[in-house]
Amino acid sequence: MSNQVLVEVSARHIHVTQQDLETLFGAGHQLTPKKELSQPGQYACEERVDVVGPKNTIKGVSILGPTRPATQLEVSLTDARTLGVKAPVRESGDVAGSPGIKLVGPCGEVELKEGVIAAKRHIHITPDDAEKFGMQDRQIVEVRVTTNGRSLTFGDVVVRVNKNFAAAMHIDTDEANAAAASGEIYGEIIK
Repeated sequence: MSNQVLVEVSARHIHVTQQDLETLFGAGHQLTPKKELSQPGQYACEERVDVVGPKNTIKGVSILGPTRPATQLEVSLTDARTLGVKAPVRESGDVAGSPGIKLVGPCGEVELKEGVIAAKRHIHITPDDAEKFGMQDRQIVEVRVTTNGRSLTFGDVVVRVNKNFAAAMHIDTDEANAAAASGEIYGEIIK
């Protein structure tokens, strides 16, 4: 196996608990899958909510399914500034001490005490592929993305190994814009 990995752009999105989903969309509501994502079992939903920060509102932010144990909003640092919050760069799920935000749905509102992060760039990979690449869970690597006029090496990329993953690196929209990355693009893993 080569040291190339698919690089995908992860735009702003929300993961919600079942309880928060029902507050936002009504009792008994279930997520409506719209599009399968590259990670097995993950999908973009028809449901969207408005995110209200101290400075501005971002309307129509996509929810990703399935529901999770904790609600979190993943934004770019540009989105965080637009909203007026200081989102820490963290791995998904690490929301302790992060800023809160208000979510507004058609049936109600949820005021999060914490949960706004800028997702740390990461590579999803299976144990078999990790072994082939010579990488371990939580290892930090660099990934070189070669584009027309804006090639960039991303540092501080965390490797996340799980049997339920498909090999792909995720960067946010700010990072994609910095590298002029669009369409199908691959990066070279540098250990």
